[in-house]
Amino acid sequence: MVAFISDLDNLNRKQISPMLFNSHVFIFLFLPIVFFGFYGLARYSQNLAALWLTGASLFFYGWWDVRFVGLLVGSILFNYGAGYLIGHRFLNKPKFILTCAILSNLILLGYFKYANFFIDNLNDITGAALSIREFILPLGISFFTFTQIAFLVDTYQGKVKEYNFIHYTLFVTYFPHLIAGPVLHHKEMMPQFAEPSTYRFNHDNLLIGLTIFFMGLFKKVVAADGIATYVGPVFSAHTSGIELTFLDAWGGALCYTLQLYFDFSGYSDMAIGLSRLFGVTLPLNFHSPYKAVNIIDFWRRWHMTLSQFLRDYLYIPLGGNRNGSLRRYSNLLITMLLGGLWHGAGWTYIVWGGLHGSYLVINHGWQRLHKCFWHKPPSKFMHAFSVLITFLAVVVAWVVFRADSVNSALAILKAMAGVNGFNLPDAWLLKWGGLGQWLVHQGVEFNNTNRLFKGGEINWIIVSLLIVWMAPNSQQIMANFKPALNMSGCGAAKRLLWKPSYTWLVASALCASFSILSISKVSEFIYFQF
Repeated sequence: MVAFISDLDNLNRKQISPMLFNSHVFIFLFLPIVFFGFYGLARYSQNLAALWLTGASLFFYGWWDVRFVGLLVGSILFNYGAGYLIGHRFLNKPKFILTCAILSNLILLGYFKYANFFIDNLNDITGAALSIREFILPLGISFFTFTQIAFLVDTYQGKVKEYNFIHYTLFVTYFPHLIAGPVLHHKEMMPQFAEPSTYRFNHDNLLIGLTIFFMGLFKKVVAADGIATYVGPVFSAHTSGIELTFLDAWGGALCYTLQLYFDFSGYSDMAIGLSRLFGVTLPLNFHSPYKAVNIIDFWRRWHMTLSQFLRDYLYIPLGGNRNGSLRRYSNLLITMLLGGLWHGAGWTYIVWGGLHGSYLVINHGWQRLHKCFWHKPPSKFMHAFSVLITFLAVVVAWVVFRADSVNSALAILKAMAGVNGFNLPDAWLLKWGGLGQWLVHQGVEFNNTNRLFKGGEINWIIVSLLIVWMAPNSQQIMANFKPALNMSGCGAAKRLLWKPSYTWLVASALCASFSILSISKVSEFIYFQF
């Protein structure tokens, strides 16, 4: 065993992929073994079943690099011990222990995630030649760090009542959430791990879990991976010396916006479905964010648990909205800048966070004006217009988020603004016939473009936008069975609600089969890099 670990340790890490939900080894090997082992052991002991699930979660994490299991276990031991001391008011200094524990977590996160970034920028500013070894970012370090910081704060506030170490370890390592969220709260999960019904096999949980899992798998391997092929050439054009056209830039930006949507929505569904197989309900983390009527609404729908974490553990401690408008807007900007930095060590993430912070400030200011001067509810037209404006603002921000540098982002945004012209491919002139000639007379130019924009791209964008804006999401379809926590306001039209029936069985089987057959290569989820 030692020799095996040594051999694995010496492998080139670039050749080892995380165990992804959208891989054959996960679906046909890992998941069945864990599932049957869990319920088999649960017949004899809940603690053994919880220990089995904990061990499986550590194995799942260690599949990528076994060395980082020690880091994860060390973090768990440290935070559990700190939480125990805080909860039991050790030496009557719970606040001091809390402060030291949070700082220790942030130093660990900063060491792995931001050390290289800060050293590089310090060298650029001062002209120094400081060097530091390149760090490999441990998978999910942001998520398990934030989860445990929330546990420490909740313990200090007296919200934590249970200190079962097995349950705590499972709470942190639980594989459906470990790599890319949601950010979990102790008070939501620990009671479920202690509930006897969690350890009893339930046919409804099996059907609901598999249905949601395969909905998410379809979104990932068919929708997100299908549209991803159109994204890379546009975002690498600037570094390749290619000047983008208006059409190229908008096509790439929209495709990335939709790829990210289906990728993260797919992961969120798969996490909820997998958890439901084990009788555990995760919090809702994604709720049709592109239907948002403003940026405030967007952040109530996109990565919901991260938004709540930033609000509860950063924005409110900074003062929230308690000290006047100027302080409130400053707190919003600081929160979103740090939220952007959380996503990655790069200026593009910081600028992205600053953009969303500015959006939120403008949105809150607009709402104040609206309350003063307008009192009528918005019409259907204004509602649709608000959704469109919000969506376009989000698209612009995603360009910065995806670009490999600020200069690349600016090059794409300039092309989207029409700075490089509005040229259309010359092949379209013949294809469009009379319409093409009419456009020529209106001043539109048709010539030999670099053809980054492919014909299939239009179909992907149109179909995807119709799904995003018109179709109910997975939680709305499954609303009768409460697949996730915090689902207020979710529900679809009656005819679209899922129920155990032959029709839904056939639909789910087709979805699962098509999704599995579409797994040609393993592609990581976008949020795995955070």
